[in-house]
Amino acid sequence: MQHKTEVGGISLNLRSAEEVRREGRRLAAIPGCDGLLVAEMVRGDRELACGLTRDPQFGPCVMVGLGGILTEALADAVFRVAPLTPSDAREMLQEIRAAKLLGPFRGQAPANREALAAILVALGEIGLRHPEIREIDLNPVKIRPDGAPVAVDALIALMPRRG
Repeated sequence: MQHKTEVGGISLNLRSAEEVRREGRRLAAIPGCDGLLVAEMVRGDRELACGLTRDPQFGPCVMVGLGGILTEALADAVFRVAPLTPSDAREMLQEIRAAKLLGPFRGQAPANREALAAILVALGEIGLRHPEIREIDLNPVKIRPDGAPVAVDALIALMPRRG
């Protein structure tokens, strides 16, 4: 499956209702498009990826790392087997190579690590409670200038149906 950006499936910085309508028509015409989502344009220079994957041996595992286009390019990610405690989640945030980006950055507030840790703990809980979920990908999770994390895009993949 191709990423939305590779098929031209994202429009950013729309400033008027007419721009939204025009881009909506363009997006709806992309083969395979079965719906549109209009959302706030979230500001923030720092991007993380948070996720859940189901390992055949270990079960649900939680991931955090650099997000956006840097996820694949730099492969800076840390994994833990669920369940996570808040302490486990905070430790994961310290272990990524780019952990320095979570501190004060170019005049912006430090990332809210407690909110990020809560996201990671929640992903682990979802994995434990819902065995039908194969993976969750929150990417990017942007860090707003005030430090608040916001999941800008999400993908949830289910296990194949049996029978």
